[in-house]
Amino acid sequence: MAAGGGGGMTWQEELASLVEETGIRYPTAAAEDDEPRDLRKRIVGDGFEDGVMAEESFKDQIKGFLKATGEMIHELGKGCRDIVEQSLVGVEDSYVVRKLRGPCEMVAVRLSFLNEFLPEDRDPMRCWMVVVLVLLLSLSAMNVNTGSQNLVNQPKKLYIHPPSAARIQLPDGRYMAYHEQGVPAETARFSLIAPHSFLSSRLAGIPGIKTSLLEEFRVRLITYDLPGFGESDPHPGRNLNTSAMDMLSLANAVGVQEKFWVLGYSAGGIHAWAALRYIPHKIAGAAMFAPMGNPYESEMTKEERYKTWEKWTTKRKLMYILARRLPSFLPYFYRRSFLSGMHGQPEKWLSLSLGKKDKALIENQIFREFWERDVEESVRQRDTKPFVEEAVLQVSRWGFSLADLQVQKHDGKGFVSWLKSLFNPTEREWAGFQGPIHIWQGTDDRVVPQSMTEFVRKVVPGATVHRLLGEGHFSYFCFCDECHRQIFSTLFGIPEGPLSMAFDDDENIEDAEDIETPSEQNCEETSDNHTEQNELS
Repeated sequence: MAAGGGGGMTWQEELASLVEETGIRYPTAAAEDDEPRDLRKRIVGDGFEDGVMAEESFKDQIKGFLKATGEMIHELGKGCRDIVEQSLVGVEDSYVVRKLRGPCEMVAVRLSFLNEFLPEDRDPMRCWMVVVLVLLLSLSAMNVNTGSQNLVNQPKKLYIHPPSAARIQLPDGRYMAYHEQGVPAETARFSLIAPHSFLSSRLAGIPGIKTSLLEEFRVRLITYDLPGFGESDPHPGRNLNTSAMDMLSLANAVGVQEKFWVLGYSAGGIHAWAALRYIPHKIAGAAMFAPMGNPYESEMTKEERYKTWEKWTTKRKLMYILARRLPSFLPYFYRRSFLSGMHGQPEKWLSLSLGKKDKALIENQIFREFWERDVEESVRQRDTKPFVEEAVLQVSRWGFSLADLQVQKHDGKGFVSWLKSLFNPTEREWAGFQGPIHIWQGTDDRVVPQSMTEFVRKVVPGATVHRLLGEGHFSYFCFCDECHRQIFSTLFGIPEGPLSMAFDDDENIEDAEDIETPSEQNCEETSDNHTEQNELS
């Protein structure tokens, strides 16, 4: 094999002759043939078995790798922290920080009201950084979910119908669209004017009201589009005072000569309250259905305000906070919901929490068709401004308080006269709106909570509250023939047929002047009515 003296040496002996004695003995080829080698058992380890190093499992390898990786990341984080700390030394005196310090402090002051929602033992800076991060992640998740849902179920597109409304010109040159139902002006006994609620239009009125019922009670129902909604022109600087004046101008333009009733449903209630405050001499009475109040009303106690807010969804609370503090953010949400050009569910678009009866009603095909047509008319102008204005009106200062609608007055002056009036109810007199105010409120209404109606009854002593057991926000007012009959019977009494247009002689005229109309009778019955009535639909 090899030249020299190593001709008879094996390769193990030749290798051993080249290095020092290590004590390691290599098995011979024969031994290897007798006992096959398993290379996996000859990896480096801490334990030995029979002179051979023990096997390390795959699980131990993974654990070791993860442990080493964690240590490396920990050390990297410490290094980055040290770099940041060293970089921030003296940064307070830098040019950029000096320029941004003022605006940042201003923003912090504007948003400081949010700290009231944090526990006392939490650092606002750290908490709100976490809140902002979670909000961004939530919005991202909502975008992903919305995209996947759109691929499965494409929503129905909004269809804008050709203009079809009757319109009048207001004193300031704007045009207002309106809609009439019931009997004509010449034969009407009662005129009822109804401003619509948020995300609605003149087409709403009393949803599902029968023409035959209006004719039986001789009611003329007039509904109209608020400024910027439907086919009505926008108002450059509207408030609740201008809202009442628009209602008065409409009544005069369509020939309502006598006093009229005003109907306020949900958010439309704020315009009905404005009519009672600014044009009480033209109002015969008010019919309110779960009327919306100001959730920031200063005269509410802490407990009343808590009960008002507690059942609302988180998103709805956010909408009210934005409308109150940062209304410029509202168009972003509106364009992604009812101004997106697609149809959607009312509870999602308006962030509503609904009870059992309301959920059943909005799934009904008749209600769905009504809702879609009403929304299509509401967003006809595709402008976010009127919706932002309406949202801001709900939560900003109205220019009056509900307590101003009926104010106790005293004949005498001084403290003694006031004290006597407290203990002698017969001597109490009220200034302001003196007509009947009827409020219907469902016990399962989660849109306008009962606490808001209880507050109204407290500050408006002449209001009569009809508590509707088991009813929700929509179930009693919409598409309920028996409910509509109960409402008209309460407001107008027994139906008496058409209004007589002529009298046979002067004696009949004098007799007619002595006859009380049902509205006058209701006024006398409800002026001192402070009790609660229960009605079952």
